[in-house]
Amino acid sequence: MLIRIDPTREEPVFAQLAASIRADAVAGRVKPGDRLPSAKEVAGSLGVNLHTVLHAYQELRDEGLIDMRRGRGAVVTDAAVAIAALDDEIRALVQRADEIGVSRQALAGLVRAAHD
Repeated sequence: MLIRIDPTREEPVFAQLAASIRADAVAGRVKPGDRLPSAKEVAGSLGVNLHTVLHAYQELRDEGLIDMRRGRGAVVTDAAVAIAALDDEIRALVQRADEIGVSRQALAGLVRAAHD
């Protein structure tokens, strides 16, 4: 797994880390059950703060993409590929809504209505 970040981008480094891992899940480069490198290893190899990597891992955990357990590290969940693909679809939907002038509030209302 190759984690890519660009420190010159405005997007926070933790968000870039999470996005890179999400992209690897969608592309099949990481599979359910795969163990991610330790946060300490990632921080050292990228030259970023350990807490930045932990923030990215916690975001992925909150999304259901990884499971984090003491002694086991971060492991890709069974739902990771489906969740990551859905995330891409949602981002495309938001972009399309922006293009046609639908506000975020209106889009959120449409999503809530579709969910009910």
